[in-house]
Amino acid sequence: MLGIGWRSWRMGFVAAVLLAHGAPAPAQSPVGPDFHDAHYHPTDYIQQETALPEFLGMMGDRVGRAALMGIPLQQKWDWFESGDRAPDYYLRSDAALYYYPFVDAMVAEAVRALPPDQRDRFDPMITGFNPTDMYATDHIRRVLRLYPGVFSGIGEFSIHKEVVSPKTVGHVASLRNPALDRILEFAGEVGLLALVHNDADVILPHEGVRPTHFDRFIEVVRRHPGTTILWAHAGLGRFVEPTPGYVGLLEGILRDEGLNHLYLDLSWDVVAEQIVGLPETLAAWVALVNGWPDRFVLGSDAVVSSDAASYLSALEAWRQLLDGLDPAASRKVRLGNYERLFDAARERVRAWEAAQR
Repeated sequence: MLGIGWRSWRMGFVAAVLLAHGAPAPAQSPVGPDFHDAHYHPTDYIQQETALPEFLGMMGDRVGRAALMGIPLQQKWDWFESGDRAPDYYLRSDAALYYYPFVDAMVAEAVRALPPDQRDRFDPMITGFNPTDMYATDHIRRVLRLYPGVFSGIGEFSIHKEVVSPKTVGHVASLRNPALDRILEFAGEVGLLALVHNDADVILPHEGVRPTHFDRFIEVVRRHPGTTILWAHAGLGRFVEPTPGYVGLLEGILRDEGLNHLYLDLSWDVVAEQIVGLPETLAAWVALVNGWPDRFVLGSDAVVSSDAASYLSALEAWRQLLDGLDPAASRKVRLGNYERLFDAARERVRAWEAAQR
């Protein structure tokens, strides 16, 4: 199994350094898990897989459940671009990315091979569709038909995403494309959760101007009140950092009753560093989450983890934020909101599947 690249290497390195210097391991909850993971990738950009029995060992009793979402894009190994150097990540090649629909079968088969008690700890998501294609809903429907009882949602799928969007073969995904509305409408009809990666801004934003993609994304969300939508990384990314006014923008959408179906996904150690790195930024986010604790879920955004230390460090990256929350708010973000949203999705999707027989 191939390693997960520089990001997970760094997480594992940091965890090893902390242990070497005698830093205490985070305390385990005496009753039940510490986390549910709303954002885990069991495949990577060359479709290497996490062996789920091994991953369950990494989760141990620290992580109760995990949403599984295969990477929907395959990094092309273009010999004319990189020769014998096989790229294993989208930042290690200038060659194209292309959609890889078979990833959904890979995830489904891996989950179905588990005994029922282990299978119940996972909430698989459908990802292998092209969000610019009006036929994307046919793919989602086909996967549900072939694998009833398996999937709880769709995503993480990307619309605007830093380096990924311009590298992807075909039309660049867009919030303007009616295919996206068609996908979200169908997700709402079935009861599938929708985890959408959409950077709130471009890599080089104009200072003093509202984030480029923020308002249009919110317009799309508003058009689909019957669909539960999770906004991956709360709109942030490797190159899209929170501006001084960003928390205020998020508070505005959380106050908007027409957006009660939108939830914010706190995941990716890169984003965690942006939020917890400065005291004033951390304080603003603690206040935001404490004010709206029902609207956040926590995830690792780890990709094909190879060991427990690196995997758990991706969740512990949010520790300063979590420790700043009220105990009840912390529990909702770490556990309760996941259970509420994914349990409801399971029930609705199973009912839809039963009605199709």
